[in-house]
Amino acid sequence: MAPTLSHLLLAILVIFSIQTFKGRARTLKPEHQQSFGSFLQKLEGVQKGQAAERLLDLKKYLKKFGYYPSDATLTSSDFDDHLELALKAYQKFYRLNVTGNLDSSTTQQMMIPRCGVPDIINPPPSTEPSSTESKHKKFHMVAHYAFGSNKWPPSKYALTYTFGPGVHDFDLKTMRSVCADAFQKWAEVTSFTFTEATDGASADLVIAFYSGDHGDGASFDGPGKILAHAFFPQDGRLHYDADENWSTDPAMDQIDLESVSVHEIGHLLGLHHSNDSESIMYPSIHIGRKKRDLTQVDIAGIHALYPN
Repeated sequence: MAPTLSHLLLAILVIFSIQTFKGRARTLKPEHQQSFGSFLQKLEGVQKGQAAERLLDLKKYLKKFGYYPSDATLTSSDFDDHLELALKAYQKFYRLNVTGNLDSSTTQQMMIPRCGVPDIINPPPSTEPSSTESKHKKFHMVAHYAFGSNKWPPSKYALTYTFGPGVHDFDLKTMRSVCADAFQKWAEVTSFTFTEATDGASADLVIAFYSGDHGDGASFDGPGKILAHAFFPQDGRLHYDADENWSTDPAMDQIDLESVSVHEIGHLLGLHHSNDSESIMYPSIHIGRKKRDLTQVDIAGIHALYPN
């Protein structure tokens, strides 16, 4: 039997629905990635005691992720002692050669897209010792893992979630499926349950997409840099950068939505970043990579935070 017009229209609709999520994802703008990476590469080789254009931007980057004292005022474009210490702390966290210099391996690490949550939470003021070890003493350490005191009480182990502003820029059905799978990864190794709230009901966790400054004090910065961030208990907000090229099956120029979701849910539960590069809670992820499964490091971290 020859296909009717209605059959053809139905086939077209099915194909369009399958491609909806990828079709609505933002295309990465190479100039944004190049501007960040090129300024870092131009700084390679700058020596301590020298001044260079945009060194102040590098200092602000390091402070954003916890490598400067909390009360540090950054105004100078000089390569000073404080920058050297910050670079050494960064290199130590990422298991690079600790030189205090802005070498190629350090700039390459900085260019990998990452979570917007700091690696060192609430660094001490400059009157306290500034080494990485002294900062980490504020937290418990378990197998390359740091976590603070922010956690959900046992009465809140049955968490609900909902989708807030911006999610409708994407395929909501796909978002529901991805987030359900991501939550399940943590539910399997904890006492938590995660249920989508009914329409109109309040929820413990709110998931949303935003661009740029969205009012939470942690602005997004366009494609290819900060991918998402989440707040520790009992805040419950998880935000994705809407300008990223998200996908559920990423090509070499796309970010895997589920991988980032599993990571950010770890923050929602109270985990900080791990410096184990295989851990879900490692701060950065390469474009095009899928990294969706918890490692023993992640499981040890969540069990230490929520003992059975």
